[in-house]
Amino acid sequence: MNFTSLLNAMPGAVAQGLIWGIMAIGVYITYKVLDLADLTVDGSMATGGAVCVMLMLNGVNVWLALLCAVIAGMLAGLLTGVFHTAMGIPPILAGILTQLSLYSINLAIMGFKANQGISVTKYPLIVSQRSVRQLAWGNPIYTTLIVLALLIAVLYWFFGTELGSSLRATGANEAMSRAQGINTRIAKILGLMISNGIVALSSAMLAHYQGFVDVNMGRGAIVIGLAAVIISEVLFSRLFRNFALKLIGVAIGAVIYYIVIQVVLWLGLDTNLLKLLSAVVVAVFLAIPYWKANLAANRGGKGGRANA
Repeated sequence: MNFTSLLNAMPGAVAQGLIWGIMAIGVYITYKVLDLADLTVDGSMATGGAVCVMLMLNGVNVWLALLCAVIAGMLAGLLTGVFHTAMGIPPILAGILTQLSLYSINLAIMGFKANQGISVTKYPLIVSQRSVRQLAWGNPIYTTLIVLALLIAVLYWFFGTELGSSLRATGANEAMSRAQGINTRIAKILGLMISNGIVALSSAMLAHYQGFVDVNMGRGAIVIGLAAVIISEVLFSRLFRNFALKLIGVAIGAVIYYIVIQVVLWLGLDTNLLKLLSAVVVAVFLAIPYWKANLAANRGGKGGRANA
């Protein structure tokens, strides 16, 4: 094993981690803010990239294509929200239904092809894997950091407004929110739209970064998003109390996740086992708080018996 090869792979791992960190922020909004388990992500993670790439291939300006990608993701979140609030379908099943629908929709957007390529030499991509080792402004790490900073600033402002506070209240205590006159159905739909719009933005940037969009690009995305959120909770929950800092922690969690994946691949893991590794990473970080609580309880019990 050549340690130099690992160092050479690190910029790519950081760049991918930051791009997926944007997606993880979208997952954080539903998982932590709204307290909803939304599986739409596995579908909308390909929708944004499909819309953006196909529009650019047909001559649409890159920024307009990115905006349309975000809107497409928001429409996916709207569909899940309608399934859940208007039809009474549990959020997990609503997300699964939307995810299944999006597979066919994404194929249709891509001209019923499993993947579509877009070259950085022919189109003005905002991030590209080719520039990941360059110490210049074209480096995708710098660009993604700027996008993350702007996104976190906008979300921090929004969730401090009355409307944003109603979303946070709905996730914290839905019954009390309704008693205070908040339309919790609208709040849930809006939260799902914002979340999947952010996921679609990440999808479009990932398609730019890797130079193609694939209909299966979002498969397992919810696992990566949850891994980033959980890693952030385990490592930074005591340090990051502010909402903006929590969002930053989620992005850092995604970077840590991809660095761990890169290290394990460097150690010789078969790439076909990556999904299994992702599940193991999530399971371990989910279990850490439980193990800590049990350890503290056991120590407390032993201390109490000793004092008695």
